[in-house]
Amino acid sequence: MFTHNLGYPRIGSKRELKRASEQFWAGKSTKDELLWIGRQIKRQNWQIQQEAGIDLIPSNDFSLYDHILDTAMLVGAIPERYHALVDGQTNRELDIYFAMARGVQGNGLDIKAMEMTKWFDTNYHYIVPEFTKNQQFKRYSDKIIIDFEDAKQIGIVTKPVLIGPVSFLLLGKEKEAGFHRIDLLEKLLPIYIDILQELVARGANWIQLDEPCLTLDLTENEQIAFQQAYQKIKKAVPNLNILVATYFECTGENIYVATTLDIDALHLDLVRCPSQLDDIFEQTDFAKTEKILSLGVVDGRNIWKNDYAKSLKIIQKAIDTLGQERVMIAPSCSLLHSPCDLDLEQNEQVLTPEIKNWMAFAKQKLNEVNVLRKLAEPASAPLFTQQLAENQQAIQSRKDSNLIHKPQVKARVTALTEKDSHRPSPFSVRQALQLETLKLPLFPTTTIGSFPQTDDVRVLRANLKKGIISQEEYDAQIAIEIEKSIHWQEEIGLDVLVHGEFERNDMVEYFGEQLSGYVFSQNGWVQSYGSRCVKPPIIYGDVERPTAMTVRWSEFAQSKTQKLMKGMLTGPITILQWSFVRDDQARKTTAFQIAMAIRDEVLDLEKAGIKVIQIDEPAIREGLPLRRADWENYLQWAVEAFRLSASGVKDETQIHTHMCYSEFNDIIKHIADMDADVITIETSRSQMELLDAFVDFKYPNEIGPGVYDIHSPRVPETEEMLVLLEKALVNIPARNLWVNPDCGLKTRRWAETELALKNMIKATTLLREKVKEGVC
Repeated sequence: MFTHNLGYPRIGSKRELKRASEQFWAGKSTKDELLWIGRQIKRQNWQIQQEAGIDLIPSNDFSLYDHILDTAMLVGAIPERYHALVDGQTNRELDIYFAMARGVQGNGLDIKAMEMTKWFDTNYHYIVPEFTKNQQFKRYSDKIIIDFEDAKQIGIVTKPVLIGPVSFLLLGKEKEAGFHRIDLLEKLLPIYIDILQELVARGANWIQLDEPCLTLDLTENEQIAFQQAYQKIKKAVPNLNILVATYFECTGENIYVATTLDIDALHLDLVRCPSQLDDIFEQTDFAKTEKILSLGVVDGRNIWKNDYAKSLKIIQKAIDTLGQERVMIAPSCSLLHSPCDLDLEQNEQVLTPEIKNWMAFAKQKLNEVNVLRKLAEPASAPLFTQQLAENQQAIQSRKDSNLIHKPQVKARVTALTEKDSHRPSPFSVRQALQLETLKLPLFPTTTIGSFPQTDDVRVLRANLKKGIISQEEYDAQIAIEIEKSIHWQEEIGLDVLVHGEFERNDMVEYFGEQLSGYVFSQNGWVQSYGSRCVKPPIIYGDVERPTAMTVRWSEFAQSKTQKLMKGMLTGPITILQWSFVRDDQARKTTAFQIAMAIRDEVLDLEKAGIKVIQIDEPAIREGLPLRRADWENYLQWAVEAFRLSASGVKDETQIHTHMCYSEFNDIIKHIADMDADVITIETSRSQMELLDAFVDFKYPNEIGPGVYDIHSPRVPETEEMLVLLEKALVNIPARNLWVNPDCGLKTRRWAETELALKNMIKATTLLREKVKEGVC
C-alpha cells in the first residue's frame, strides 16, 4: 500500500511565512528574501514528510498567499485592472499576485483587490477567480514546475498538487452576464494539459488534482464537464498517474461521476463521510476496475488522535474488496487546516499532559498515516503492536476522563424552552423603543469592534505572558490605549463607539481562555488567509462561563464617554466553528452550551449599563453542510443558538451581529430569523452586490453594509464610499441604514485606519446633507 499526503501547512512551524510576508509588504525586505523563506519552509515540509514515511509527498501545496490565487496566476486568469502594474516592465509577477490579493495604492495606481470568501465550510479564505465571457487563458506562472524541480534537488520526486480544472471554474465568479463559467472549460483545459505534459517530461509520476466540488450539489452539465475534462486530460497525458481528491463531504449523487472518471486513483474523505466506502462498493462498479482508492481516514481538520482500531476496520474492508495494491492511506484532506507540530507544546500549564495525549497535529498525523499502513500490512503489523496498544490506551483515557462532563451544564441545556430563544417583543416594537432611548442620528456610524493592534500592544501582551510586567501594569497600559481610542473616535464624529479590543488576542481565543471546557496551545497556529493566522482554542469538555469575561473593560470604556459604547462579543456558532471541537457529542449540544455562556455575558453587560451589544457571527454560513438537503437541520439549531445568546435582554437594548465574506442569498430567511436589531455585513469588495440578497428578501431589520474593505491596505476616497452608500440607500429605508467598515480593523495600521474612517464620516455627512436637501 502507498501512503500519501494531500497538503501540509504553509506557514512554517513558527509562522515564519507570516513574518516574512509582512516584512515584504512593509518594504522592509526584498522579494528574494521572501522567496528564500518560502523555499526553506517548502524544503522543511518535504523532509518532514519523507522522514514520516509518506510515499507520495505533495508539492505546489505551498503558497505565499492562497492556492486558488496561485492557480489563477498559473493559467493567466488575471483581471484586466491589474495589467496596469506591468506597464512595459518585466518580472512583476509577485507584484501582480499580491495586488490581486490585497489591492494596491500609490505611485499613481489605485486598484482594488479581488473578492475573498470561505473555503467550503472551513475558516480558510480563498481569493475568488474572476471570469468574463471572452476570457482567455494562457500559461503565466511556472510555480508548479519550480516547486517540483526544487524538491528533486533534495532527492524527492513529489506528487504535484493542483486544484482541478472544473472546481477552479466552479469556485470562481462570472463578472458579466450572458454565460456560465463552466463554459470556459474548453479554453482552460489546454493550459492544464500543457502543464501536466511538462511535469511528465520532468519526471513526475503522479499528479493530484483536487476536485472538492464533487461533494457539492451539481447540475447535469457540471457533472458532464467533469467526465469530459478527465477524458481529455488522460488522453493527452496517458503516462501520468492522476489522483482526483474529494474532501469535506460525501460525493453523494456524484459518486457515479467520481468513480467513472478517466483517472488512476480516487480519494475519499472517510472522516466526514465514512458511509461512502460502502456506497462506492455497493452502488458502483469501482471494484471491477483497476483504479486505486485513497482512504482519507486521518482527520485533517481536527486535532484529536486517530482511533487506530476504528480506522483499521475501514482499511481492512477496502483491502478485502480491492486488494492491498489498490489501496492508499492518507489524511482526509490537506493538513493546511491543522497546526504544525504537537512536539512544540512544551508548557504543561497551558496544555496538560493528560489532554495533550489525546491530540495529534499535522506532523503527528503523518506518523498516524504511516503506522496505519504498517498495521494493515500482515508482514509489518506484529512490529507495531505497541503503537496500537498505546493508541487504544489514549483513546480510552479520553472516554473515561472526569475532566469532560459537567452535569450542571448538561442539565441547563436540557431545561431550555422555546421562550428562552425569543425577545420579549417583535422588532417593530423594539425599533421604536430603541430610537427613543438611543437617540441616534440618521445613518449611524460605527466600526465592527477591533482597532489596530500595534507592535507596542503585542509586545505588552507578550511581556505579560513572560512575566516581565505584572497584570496591574498591563491593565494600566490597556486602559490608556482604550482611552486614546475613545477620544479619537469622539474627535472624528463616530456615533456608536467601541473600546478597540486591545486586551484581546483573538476574537475566539480570548473567550475560550475564560470558558471552562477549553484548553489551549502555544503554537497551534493555522492559516486563515494570507499572513493571517489564528490559534483555535480546543473544546475538550462541557462549556460554561465561570465569571464575567468582557464587562470590566466595556464598563470602563462607557465611563469615559457620553456616547454609546458597544459591548463586543463573539457568537456561539463562530466560537464553535473557529475552535477545534470535541468529537464525542453532537455539535448542536456544544453550541447550546456556548450560547448559554454568552447569554450570561450579555445579561451582565446590560446590567452594567451597556445599551448596544454586538454578538459577532461571521461563521454562521461557514458552518452550513455542503449538501443542501442537510441545511435545514443545521440552520434551525444554529439560529436558535444565536437567539439563546441574545434573547434575554430588554427591548431597549440593541443587539447587533456581524457577518463577513459569505453568500447570503440562500440562507437570508434564517439570517432574518436570528432577529438581531442590526446586522453589519461585508459588501465593499463586491460593490454592494452581496446586499442584493437582503434587498430581494425585504430584510426587515436594520443593516450596515460595509463601505470599505479592511482586508486591503488601500484607503478608499470619500466619493467612493458615498457611491456605495447611495447604492444601498436606493433599496434600504433611511432609518434602517448604518455606516461602517466591512470587518474589524485589528489587522490594519493606524495611519490607513484613521484616513479611511475619516473619509467614511465625511461620506456619511454628505449623505445626510443630500437626504436633507431631497437629493437622495
